[in-house]
Amino acid sequence: MVVQVIGYVASALVVASLAMTSILRLRLIGLIGSLTFLGYSLAIEAYPIAITNVVIAGIHGYFLTKLLRHHEVFTVLHVAPSSKYLEYFCSFHAEEIDRYLPGWRYEPHPDQISAFVLRDLVPAGLFIAIPRDDGRLEVSLDFAIPQYRDFRLGRFVYSRKSGILAGVTAARAVARGGTAVHTRYLERMGYHRVPDEGPDPRYELDLTAIR
Repeated sequence: MVVQVIGYVASALVVASLAMTSILRLRLIGLIGSLTFLGYSLAIEAYPIAITNVVIAGIHGYFLTKLLRHHEVFTVLHVAPSSKYLEYFCSFHAEEIDRYLPGWRYEPHPDQISAFVLRDLVPAGLFIAIPRDDGRLEVSLDFAIPQYRDFRLGRFVYSRKSGILAGVTAARAVARGGTAVHTRYLERMGYHRVPDEGPDPRYELDLTAIR
């Protein structure tokens, strides 16, 4: 029975790895799954399966090492609210954005901060924020495309080195809660829920700590 459970766990891990949008998570979970399958195949004396999983684990380990050793370069590219590429990016990723911020649509504002976050010069995310009349900064969108959704982008955005909020005088930022996944992301970035902000949950971040 224990051996069968190990086999089922190994199968589940392999399937789960294929569902990962993050390459890092795919490699990591795939490596754990292949090592678990290796233990299962040795337990049942299925040596061809064992050899196969040794090779698979080696491949995952090789590419995982390359990913972890690679020094990524993050940069910020500010664009005008009227940028055609900005509009196209929002339109192209509209369905994915809606999964995390239901009902969100791009509406340009003359005073907005709109910046692409580049990862090795690839547009990996988009940050849009608008100054509010109450002195706070409204983060309209903080989005990363699926293959770069591993918190590295967020940690860069909300750090001093990004400079994405250079010149902003607001002391606090506020953002919509969105779905549970997006809410967990906000909390991981340091946001805290604001009470009495109406039926739509709002989260607030102290900007003085990152400037």
